[in-house]
Amino acid sequence: MNKPIRAVSIFCLLLFVALMINATYLQFWAADDLNNRPDNARATEAAFSRERGDILVGRKAIATSVDSHDRYKYLRRYTEPYLYAPITGYLQLNSQTGLERSQNEILSGEDPRLFVNRLVDLVRNESNKGGNVSLTIDPDAQEAAYQSLEQAVGPDGEGAVVAIEPKTGKILAMTSYPTYNPNQLATHDFSAAGENYKRLSNDDHEPLLNRAIQTRLFPGSTFKMVTAAAALDTGLYTEDDMVPSGATYQPNGVGNVIDNEGRYQCDPAKVSFATAMEFSCNTAFARMAVELGEDRLRATAEAFGFNSDDYFDDLPATAESVFPTEDLEDTFVAQTGFGQYTVQATPLQMAMVAAAIANNGTLMKPKLIDEIQSADYETLQPFEPEELQHDAISPKAAEQVTDLMVDTVNSGTASPAAIPGVEVAGKTGTAQRGSGLPPYAWFTSFAPAGDAKVAVAVMIQSAPGKEIAGGLLGGPVAKAVMEAVLQ
Repeated sequence: MNKPIRAVSIFCLLLFVALMINATYLQFWAADDLNNRPDNARATEAAFSRERGDILVGRKAIATSVDSHDRYKYLRRYTEPYLYAPITGYLQLNSQTGLERSQNEILSGEDPRLFVNRLVDLVRNESNKGGNVSLTIDPDAQEAAYQSLEQAVGPDGEGAVVAIEPKTGKILAMTSYPTYNPNQLATHDFSAAGENYKRLSNDDHEPLLNRAIQTRLFPGSTFKMVTAAAALDTGLYTEDDMVPSGATYQPNGVGNVIDNEGRYQCDPAKVSFATAMEFSCNTAFARMAVELGEDRLRATAEAFGFNSDDYFDDLPATAESVFPTEDLEDTFVAQTGFGQYTVQATPLQMAMVAAAIANNGTLMKPKLIDEIQSADYETLQPFEPEELQHDAISPKAAEQVTDLMVDTVNSGTASPAAIPGVEVAGKTGTAQRGSGLPPYAWFTSFAPAGDAKVAVAVMIQSAPGKEIAGGLLGGPVAKAVMEAVLQ
């Protein structure tokens, strides 16, 4: 063979080898990643052509597949669209959100745990149906959360609610307002779906956003639960102690002057710890934060889940709640003590704080999925509680914070959450956001205080035309959700 022919032959051989390597890489190594890409329309189109599994609340399907009588064979149907849209998300030809995305493998039938089922269907010459995802949601609590939140914020308002079972981490309710109808996006009329998506994505109120896990705001005075927990857990104070307070406080004489927004009960140089919590004394908790120091306060915040992004994986795009990690001057440490400066939290995070306190200081991993099932409702993966932090705070500190929060409901700012015959623990929050804008309102609570079955966080992002106050707006919402669970 002469030299030119040999060179061309070697070059062609190398091309064939490169082709085989590329094909092998795409077919085997990269197949899963390519298959799972949200913009992979071919994979989603294939999913449209087989019966997708149900998303269940109890025995009721809130997302199911029905005959579409078109080229795609099946249409995704959401039976209570506005109530559950932030959880289910939607399935579209080139996009998936919510559980439709995070649980796609089981719902589409591609999960390895469904291999035997696929094999049996193949032998029987039957079409393969995906598995089911059963949720931890309590339907009564979910409905109470949605209806009471809608009433609290009004038609043009924004907010979210999360309720957790403290001992297990089960999410009993998760709602975000405003919401949307995922059926308008799951339609096979792709032109209409595109117009609906454009309208929703351009809406200033961001209905496609799940505020329960994707919106991170100043938690305001609800963060005082964390500050109180740190002070009690480290032995700085006990619940029976007098704590420094005062009408105003300016750490080291620099920075903003902190006051109590007219709550005269906080004005004495020292007040009882119960008074500081009951009337949400900014000056007391600012001084407490400086006494603790940023490192100890940060350690307690992180034990509750702040500065972590791996505590909840049942839904995509969960925002990380943050406590500042840089070295801070006292003026900024003081502001963190009552949930300002750069402290930010999601409603899920504040529900976790309340749930950990209610669970004797142990933080459970929040979970939305109760069971993974086959198409025939056979359990493939049951619910298993999982501890995130065994002692986020000690049981003794948790008991003392609980006592202070019970006092806050019985005779303080959290009284709107009181339930006759039930001991309720609660904490209000009203977080300033500056620039002349109205504040955010928060409310956290759990009940019964001695053996909690539910912990709730309510976040009111906006409520046009209404007075913004955590107790006034959030308290009745939390009460409605707790009553729904306890009834």
